[in-house]
Amino acid sequence: MSNTKEKAAELIHKFKPFVQFKMGVDPSYVLKMAKECAYIAVDQVLKYSKAHGFIGLTDEYEQVKKEIENL
Repeated sequence: MSNTKEKAAELIHKFKPFVQFKMGVDPSYVLKMAKECAYIAVDQVLKYSKAHGFIGLTDEYEQVKKEIENL
């Protein structure tokens, strides 16, 4: 498993309990909403890293963003 794929899965996994608490227990809906939360978190990392010139971090999290879409 690639490092970016692991980060994407980890982000989704971290958001699942919060989504489930707020939205209920439908597994497909929980996964969809956890992915949306992870996507938002990655967008924030990208925004910060681009603003401050962290090119390596930007490239890595662009890949994480793609992995979130694929999971």
